[in-house]
Amino acid sequence: MSGPVSLEPASALVEGDVRVADPDRRFYAFATDRLIGWGIDLGVAALATHFLISRGHVLLGVLVIVVTVLVVGGTFALLAGATGLTPGKSLLGLRLVHTGTGEPIGAGPAMLRTFVLGVAAVPFGFGLAALAWTALADVTRMRRGWHDHLVSSIVVDTRPVPVVVEVVDAGPRHVVNLTAMRLLPARHTPPGTDPASVPARASSRPRHAASPDAATERTTVRDSGPAAGDGTEPTVAVSLPASTWGLAFDTGERVVVDTLVLIGRRPEPRTGEQAARLVALPSADLSVSKTHAQVVVAADGALVVTDRGSTNGSTLVRKGMPRPLTAGRPATLLDGDVVTLGDRTMTVVKLG
Repeated sequence: MSGPVSLEPASALVEGDVRVADPDRRFYAFATDRLIGWGIDLGVAALATHFLISRGHVLLGVLVIVVTVLVVGGTFALLAGATGLTPGKSLLGLRLVHTGTGEPIGAGPAMLRTFVLGVAAVPFGFGLAALAWTALADVTRMRRGWHDHLVSSIVVDTRPVPVVVEVVDAGPRHVVNLTAMRLLPARHTPPGTDPASVPARASSRPRHAASPDAATERTTVRDSGPAAGDGTEPTVAVSLPASTWGLAFDTGERVVVDTLVLIGRRPEPRTGEQAARLVALPSADLSVSKTHAQVVVAADGALVVTDRGSTNGSTLVRKGMPRPLTAGRPATLLDGDVVTLGDRTMTVVKLG
């Protein structure tokens, strides 16, 4: 976490490979830092009260308390300015960096930012609540409060992005009963008949060959009844069922889910996903990540969506009830479900 983080200028949003810190993780990191700092301050204040103030050295005791508060606050500020880390941020996997360079913001801006936070905490925490509200109401969706805009800083999540592993269904395994094969009587060919001209006995179960496009695949099933007059067996063409799921986007585009579907501003497949269908969505505020989410039909026929570690996350809305999606964790979709991807929406449609 010591290397620089690649970010765009302050007027733009970060790309999908840099994640903005969630509000809850920022709160926990801030609370951890405050507990450590205030714990040291209270400890020194108790000692100063006992050994100095109670014995008549009031000014000296107050001076020790004030110096301790400034030293502790300054130490936290210098850590954040030089490394982008504090004890709380290190514990929660967060880092404070400059929006233009991705490097730590430096001692001066960090001191100013810490001073604003310290002053905001004085009136019973009302100032901290106001700063938190400015971060949640940030129009750029980067969750930058007024104190972050003041010094051009942003808090990012440095935890590794979960890798989605595609599970390939190998299908049922064919078991050969060797005992039954030994007990099966041998097939006799009439004298004078060419063995190559004898039609093969039809299998009791039709076998379908694997095909990349199951919607257009056709297979031949041989009839086990009497042969036709020309000596050949009649065949029946059977079409495999097409996909029964579709996606309707608010851009007007409609997609049939007949393979892996990757959705984003500029979706790019990973290794082994070259056959995926790419759906590029325009995003006015760049809140849709480059490869935001994926949709695929599972082996049991259910439609499944997975957030691919997007910057602003995805939300599943079912019957008016929103539920955020966890990155890398598949979620089953139903007919009529709506998935919010940044400033875009996707509606699930049951076909046929």
